[in-house]
Amino acid sequence: MTYCIYHIPGKKIGVTNNLEERVTRQQGYTEDEYEILDMSDDISYISHREIELQKQFGYRVDHKLYKDLNPIKQELNSMNINITEQTTTFPCPVNKLKGRLMDEIGMSWDTDHGRCCIDPDSIRWIMDNVKTSMYNNDRCYVYNKAFARYFDNNGCCNPTSHEDVDCNKTTFGALNMSGRRGLNLNVGSLNRFDLIRTWADERGLYDKGDTKTQYLKLMEEAGELGRAILKQDEAEFIDAIGDMVVVLTNLARLGDTSIELCIDQAYNVISKRTGKMVNGTFVKDTL
Repeated sequence: MTYCIYHIPGKKIGVTNNLEERVTRQQGYTEDEYEILDMSDDISYISHREIELQKQFGYRVDHKLYKDLNPIKQELNSMNINITEQTTTFPCPVNKLKGRLMDEIGMSWDTDHGRCCIDPDSIRWIMDNVKTSMYNNDRCYVYNKAFARYFDNNGCCNPTSHEDVDCNKTTFGALNMSGRRGLNLNVGSLNRFDLIRTWADERGLYDKGDTKTQYLKLMEEAGELGRAILKQDEAEFIDAIGDMVVVLTNLARLGDTSIELCIDQAYNVISKRTGKMVNGTFVKDTL
């Protein structure tokens, strides 16, 4: 069996032994929209090579080696899920989803935000965050970006053989098992802001970026937050706020300060304010 490492420019790097099924049918990309980076009959080599290339190209790194996934369920997609850039849709109503997922433990699939898989823990996350399709009550879906962030926090199906991953630690912006943002800001010896700055520095954002572009990015994320509020979309609401915190952290760094200092100074000012709520807004007292 031959395994291919494919690259969807600007999106991801993944592995498959069936390009038509995995890349074209499941993810919707045509042959001219992706390229083959490597091929081999050695699944161990191709699994480690995928991780190397994900790091080299600066993409999200999978928590579990390809060879450690369940290849039969992974490639056959026996549940016939539908994967788009934004969502993964399951072909059953919510009240029947848990049973279907239990039958598919070990199944995995790729999204633009990383690889997702089914295990008892991720099933609990899915059931906490799944939504019924507005067009068909017999179908339901989860948001890929939020689901991928769950794996950032908890690991994918008991990840192994990954020297860079500590499943007892969380990465910035990730969601905990309930789908809610945790209150513990420390990750090992680093806090969330340190992790954000390390992530940005490794990708050259501080060398090649500037405050103007980060400000524009902040406005873009603010627009996404506004849309989430209007649509009452909880997953996108959480996602947008997290993205804005990331951008603000990098904007502060590019402006030769730190997000911590900005927060401290703002709090020192507001902590002394008095006032009252008027039409849902706190109005400070004037001297």
